[in-house]
Amino acid sequence: MDKRLARWMFGSAFTAAMVMPALAFAAEGEAAAVTDWRVLSARAASAGLAMGLSALAAGYAQAKIGSAGAGTLAERPEVSIWIITLQALPEVIVLLGFVSAILISG
Repeated sequence: MDKRLARWMFGSAFTAAMVMPALAFAAEGEAAAVTDWRVLSARAASAGLAMGLSALAAGYAQAKIGSAGAGTLAERPEVSIWIITLQALPEVIVLLGFVSAILISG
């Protein structure tokens, strides 16, 4: 069940990250002077999906890393700096999602 949920989350995030910005940018090339409400709504939806799905993915990764790190620290306290580093790495996913959302909403 856990692997199916992870596959579903990755598949939907990948699809949203590839399809929604393509739709938003494809409509941009037609007429730069006139902005249609559909283009604006597609940009807003794709920016929201980029930020939201990256935050969900980072939260899921941090939950898994945190539980494994707590078990590791109980057995080997000398690796604490590695666990802290691994716990901070998924935040890069959120930052990339934030930058993507800003670029999409442009």
